[in-house]
Amino acid sequence: MAEPGLAVVEVAAADDETAFAVQELLATRWAVAPTDRTIHEPGEPGVRLRCFLDLRQQPDS
Repeated sequence: MAEPGLAVVEVAAADDETAFAVQELLATRWAVAPTDRTIHEPGEPGVRLRCFLDLRQQPDS
């Protein structure tokens, strides 16, 4: 990322439910640009989810 305080987080999880739970947990602490889908690579176990965090901003309450 080009600026301090911005981050890309890639979550590797066993299933969609777990991946989205991690995204929700991150959103309770920081401003997150959420995603609504996971990625499953054929032949690989589990799923991946990528979201973008702005550590400089608090989440909307």
